[in-house]
Amino acid sequence: MSTTNQVAEKVKGYRWTIVALLFFATTINYMDRQVIGYLKPLFSSPVSEGGLGWSNTDFALVTSWFTFFYALVTFLAGFIIDKIGTKLGLALSLIIWSVFGILNAFAGSMAYMHAIIRSLFGIGEAGNFPASIKTVAEWFPKKERALATGIFNSGSNVGAMIASLVVPAIAYATWFDGAIAGWKMAYIITGVVGFLWLFFWFALYSSPGKQKRLSKEEYDYIHSDDEVCDNPAEEDQASKVKWYKVLGYRQTWAFFMGKFLTDGIWWFLLFWLPDFMKQQFNMEGHAIMIPLFIVYGVAIVGSVSGGGFPMVFMNKGMEPYKARLLAMFIIAVLPVFLLATPYLGSTARFGDNAYIYALIVICIGAAAHQAFSANLFTTVSDMFPKKVVASVTGIGGLAGGIGGVLVQQLAGRLTDYHKGLGEAAATAQNLVGDAATAVVQSHVQNAYAIMFGLCGFAYLIAWTVIKLLVPKHKPITDL
Repeated sequence: MSTTNQVAEKVKGYRWTIVALLFFATTINYMDRQVIGYLKPLFSSPVSEGGLGWSNTDFALVTSWFTFFYALVTFLAGFIIDKIGTKLGLALSLIIWSVFGILNAFAGSMAYMHAIIRSLFGIGEAGNFPASIKTVAEWFPKKERALATGIFNSGSNVGAMIASLVVPAIAYATWFDGAIAGWKMAYIITGVVGFLWLFFWFALYSSPGKQKRLSKEEYDYIHSDDEVCDNPAEEDQASKVKWYKVLGYRQTWAFFMGKFLTDGIWWFLLFWLPDFMKQQFNMEGHAIMIPLFIVYGVAIVGSVSGGGFPMVFMNKGMEPYKARLLAMFIIAVLPVFLLATPYLGSTARFGDNAYIYALIVICIGAAAHQAFSANLFTTVSDMFPKKVVASVTGIGGLAGGIGGVLVQQLAGRLTDYHKGLGEAAATAQNLVGDAATAVVQSHVQNAYAIMFGLCGFAYLIAWTVIKLLVPKHKPITDL
């Protein structure tokens, strides 16, 4: 047994309490974020049926503006959090997103009003990942960072799982004899939850150098594999590195491109899966609760196991970055299964079992994304000193948001285009009612087939770009 492993067995595990706090913050973050995905069928229904009459392009407008502001402020939030610290930074983020999450209930029916408030909501949510990744870098040795990241990042799946059960139940219920619409209550109830977390955060969190509950042995273990560029004694000082300096490193652009090419896939799975289930299998409301609950549940396995996967190679003596890249390549192959979604989801071929087969490959893709993401985040703390980790993470968040906007705009315009083709075909054949709906849905399914094809190869492309930009790990010592 190595000396490091012996030390790890002796130290107490307060660092895992910190991960638990980050896990619950991320859970709340994604629960609040996911609400709108489950409200899409209601918002897209005709006004005569109690809906808001939105088109797919309207929905894409709202989610795209949220993603844009989320990305833009993530870029800025990283530098701010490096200045003010993670404790205050994450708390402020949660307060902002919770407040505007609640205010979304009062946006009315116009898509542009929802876009404005959802954009402000995105400003708050932007601080979660830069603060969390920086916290992991401060609280964990390098060999444990991907696992810790995988654990807190699994909160994104738990939040989506909770939303899959809670939001439809709230949205399709009658509140106060119909005085308040169900979709409004969905925003209000989920928004209030975040404020409960703040009590635990302020009671239990402080940086390692100030945390009285942290033993000397665990503090030393946390810093056991720090490189010369990291000075633990200065971990609480505000960074004095100018933001533009990190743009001069290929490592920054490797992370930028990795996020740009893959984050949009997760946005697509979060916001568009409910609509895919409706178009492909005529499932909505309560009917999609369990299937999507399973998808995000399996993604948790991907996040945690993917985060721990590189340790298999590290324990055999492989240096962290090389082990990380090897694990990421293996993971990047798995989303290729998404290409089979349209075939396996064909009810004409597989009848009532089609949705099960489609969900299996979607589960594989979702789990692979989370595993890849956990390791991609950790490459930042592998390559950069702790004082700029949040800044670089913010730059990657901007890249991921840009990719997310493009993917969602593509999804909205592509589905509306194929919907138009379907409506034209139904009109040409003089079809009405269920027959017309079936024709329209079959055309929209073609749009989703294209989207899943895009998802399938994104991770292999991202891995190739990262490998070309940073083929070998070289510590950055001049920041």
